[in-house]
Amino acid sequence: MPLPALQRGTVYSRRILRRCLATHAPIIEKDCSSITPPYTKLLDTLGRVRELLNNRPLTLAEKILYSHLNDPVKSLSGGGKIRGETYLQLSPQRVAMQDASAQLQFMSAGLSRCAVPTSIHCDHLIQAVDCGSIVSNKEVFDFLESAARKYGIEFWKPGSGIIHQIVLENYAAPGMLMLDSHTPNAGGLGLLAIGVGGADAVDAMTGTPWELKAPQVVGVHLTGQLSGWATPKDLILHLAGKLTVRGGTGRILEYFGPGVASQSCTGLATVANMGAEVGATTSTFPYTANMRAYLHATGRGPVARAADEAAAKGYLSADEGAEYDEVIEINLSELEPTINGPFTPDLATPLSKFGEFIQENGWKDELSASLIGSCTNSSYEDMTRVAEIAEQAKAVGLTTKVPFLCTPGSEQIRATMERDGITSTLEDVGAVVLANACGPCIGQWKREDSKGEENAILTSFNRNFKSRNDGNRYTMNFLASPTVVTAMAFAGKLSFNPASDFITLPNGEPFKFSPPAGQDLPSKGFTPGNKGYYPSPKPEVIIKKDSQRLELLEPFRGHFGPSNPRGLELPSLKVLMRVKGKFITAVNDEGGEVNVAFDHDHDISQSESDTIPTIAKRLKSRNQPWALVVDDNYGEGSAREHAALQPRFYGCAMIVARSFARIHETNLKKQGVLPLWFADKADYSRIGSGDVVETVGLADLLNGDQSAIVKLRIIKRDGETFEISTKHYNAGSALNFIRSQKA
Repeated sequence: MPLPALQRGTVYSRRILRRCLATHAPIIEKDCSSITPPYTKLLDTLGRVRELLNNRPLTLAEKILYSHLNDPVKSLSGGGKIRGETYLQLSPQRVAMQDASAQLQFMSAGLSRCAVPTSIHCDHLIQAVDCGSIVSNKEVFDFLESAARKYGIEFWKPGSGIIHQIVLENYAAPGMLMLDSHTPNAGGLGLLAIGVGGADAVDAMTGTPWELKAPQVVGVHLTGQLSGWATPKDLILHLAGKLTVRGGTGRILEYFGPGVASQSCTGLATVANMGAEVGATTSTFPYTANMRAYLHATGRGPVARAADEAAAKGYLSADEGAEYDEVIEINLSELEPTINGPFTPDLATPLSKFGEFIQENGWKDELSASLIGSCTNSSYEDMTRVAEIAEQAKAVGLTTKVPFLCTPGSEQIRATMERDGITSTLEDVGAVVLANACGPCIGQWKREDSKGEENAILTSFNRNFKSRNDGNRYTMNFLASPTVVTAMAFAGKLSFNPASDFITLPNGEPFKFSPPAGQDLPSKGFTPGNKGYYPSPKPEVIIKKDSQRLELLEPFRGHFGPSNPRGLELPSLKVLMRVKGKFITAVNDEGGEVNVAFDHDHDISQSESDTIPTIAKRLKSRNQPWALVVDDNYGEGSAREHAALQPRFYGCAMIVARSFARIHETNLKKQGVLPLWFADKADYSRIGSGDVVETVGLADLLNGDQSAIVKLRIIKRDGETFEISTKHYNAGSALNFIRSQKA
């Protein structure tokens, strides 16, 4: 099958980013002094916690959280319920950032070095088309690298891989508490890797206690064993169907039971990765022999030996008799492959019923592309499984009927795939191996076909919102395991079930795939590949004076003070727009257009409507602070950090929502934007753009009355006035406070 333009360009991208062939030397044991958790200290803190809690049995999640308390007495001595109620002051051990997520904010804090080990990973800005993405984003990469060198941060260059895979391969350790990005698959190594935005990351980077409302803990009890075509991906796809995208909100998913031990470490990482799609704070697992093997295979023997000792002392598993807020039973022996979607990761359909599901909805039984890899499923085990399918197909003369794109999660995975012949096996049947980056999973896919047309793709990714992958809102993205995605690429039909269906060969004979087994760890060991992508210790932060993409932030000016006649109430705010939908992509509920706002006070030289940033700039130039009215689960998505920074930069002081996604609400608070929830969700439709909103009762809250009710006085454009109730920082943002405390 001739390659379309996209694929030809992608091959070029892979060659440019690879720069060298895989070496054959296995990874030697690393210096793990900054990676190994201080187990002795953690166990000592846990001992004090047990005394405060009258020695009640603890879940694994509780052990890890409470052993990282900055002051156990302060956090836990109040008595009463902890999970779901108490705010914990925690001291994370490590921070991982993707691209430009917290660096500018850390610089605003005025410190010379990070207080905890920190790393930067360039993975979101590499497009699956050609090498131009490296050139066009060079300014950003130069800034990130220079900031890393100045502040003692490890910098992983573009092409090194995806943050989540690199953290799992290099930094994760059992029993650790770390702050990661939004899809923390590091939990597959038995730690708590909690997804946060840059503002929370700065807390840890500055040595400031990081606050978290103690999550509830959901126990997922696994029995039986996976078999046939079922994989760990099917476990989390099945669970997403049970919990929905909100079922894990404010909760940690803690897996336990005999079914855990039989899973590979990277398989557990896949499950942890997609826990974010049900809203979970994070996911974790008890320490297993497969985790130990993975640590040794990735050069972290010292961590494995220390973890063995900590596990023997009871730190890395739940206590017998520990109670969960909810227990979900899953028998892995009964689990079948599952496909989720389209347009939401929680619409789960068993593979055996998927063809019927397609027919019932009147969709074409056609597949337009298959994509595997990304942070969710790019392990060596995943790649050896799909290579087995490719070998079966090649043996009978089959090639893929649709574009088949593969994204390695890291340079280490890419190099090991190449050395072991996996890459050539996939390419022989029509696959194109992309650069080591997020690529199509986050929309960095310059797709030339199917523009504006309804079509269906299968991916092994973790998210499938409208327009996410290729910018086409008519593309239906179905999520599945890499094995199912790969097998379907040879059939070209959505109704194909590799577990039961046959493909007719050119000679007329029927062919049926056998379920692949895969190999969790390479027998020759991992090979690092191009070490030029890896961190190298080296200081002035580079931001061009005429930069159109970067700007050194000054501390944000506070909402209160002499310029605000309302004292500790917010100044009178103009409503910029009412946002429809749960995503950060802003659909104007009053006009239906995307990224369009109205300026009801524009002068004769200005248009009545324009882009949201343009209207926001106008309000800022008039010294008019503003507010947003938003829908349910506002802030769900990947770009939460900038979705909090940009409004604050342009003068946003408050956002009122039917409900918020957890990380986004925290980011708004840290940037000095007041997030309020409608007490009555119907009030959402009573406020429109151009209305004036004033807080009533905020002063009481800021003066320490935690029971204070904050109301909003609404002054409509026609003069009508009414008040509504809402549910529930002082000068500027939290970063200003950090700067003053650390000076």
